Amino acid sequence: MTDANPAAQLSEGLGVLHLFWRLSALADRQVVLDAIGKAEADGHQVVTVAMLGHKADLALMALADDFWALRRLQTELSGAGLELVDSYLSITEVSEYAAGVPDEMKTARLYPDLPPAGKTAWCFYPMSKRRQPDQNWYLADFERRKELMYEHGASGRKFAGRLVQLITASTGLDDYEWGVTLFAERPDDLKDVVYTMRFDEASAVYADFGPFYTGMVARPPVVLEEIGLN
Repeated sequence: MTDANPAAQLSEGLGVLHLFWRLSALADRQVVLDAIGKAEADGHQVVTVAMLGHKADLALMALADDFWALRRLQTELSGAGLELVDSYLSITEVSEYAAGVPDEMKTARLYPDLPPAGKTAWCFYPMSKRRQPDQNWYLADFERRKELMYEHGASGRKFAGRLVQLITASTGLDDYEWGVTLFAERPDDLKDVVYTMRFDEASAVYADFGPFYTGMVARPPVVLEEIGLN
C-alpha cells in the first residue's frame, strides 16, 4: 500500500517558509490560532508578525524539518480564510565560508530558536549574487569570495546584541538565492544594519535585493488583535 503522505525531510537543518497574508471578510481568528497552536504542539516554530504597509497584514515564519508540516500549516491557514499574497521558501544552512566555526555556532545556524527574546522589530528580504559580465560573483575564486564575506560579516558583528540575523538558503527553491530575516530591538536598528552592510564590496558590487517586508513580532493573539482579526 502506498503511503499517501511520505516524509519530505531535510538531511540536516530546517525548512523555513515565510507566508504573507491579507485579511479577508472570511478570516476566522480561532481557526488561525488553532493552526498555529497545532504546528507548535508538533514541535515546529511559528513566528507571527504584524505587518506594516500595503504588502500584507500578517506574516508567519514557520520552521520545520519536514516540508509536509510546512504545507499543512499553509493549507490550514488558507482554510481559515486568509488570502496568501506572497511567500518565500528556504532552508537553514552553514555557509561554505563558515565551515570552520565551532559546532555550537553551526548548530545555532541549522537549528535556530526563534523569535529571540526582546527583539520585536522584524524584517525579511531575499537576495542573490550578481552574474553580470563585470560583476560575476561565481567567477571569483573561493579565497577572494571568502575574504569579501569575512569583511561583510565583520560589519554585521558591529550590531551584536542589537540584532539577530538568520540567513537561509533558497537556491533551487525560490526566486532568489538567500532569504535574510532580521530581528532587532528597535526598528531603526534594521535600517542601520542594512545601510552599513551595503557599503561592503560583497553587497555594493555583487548583491541584488528583492522586496523588503517589515513588521513587529508578538505572540499570535496579540498580532491578530493588532491587525484587526478579533
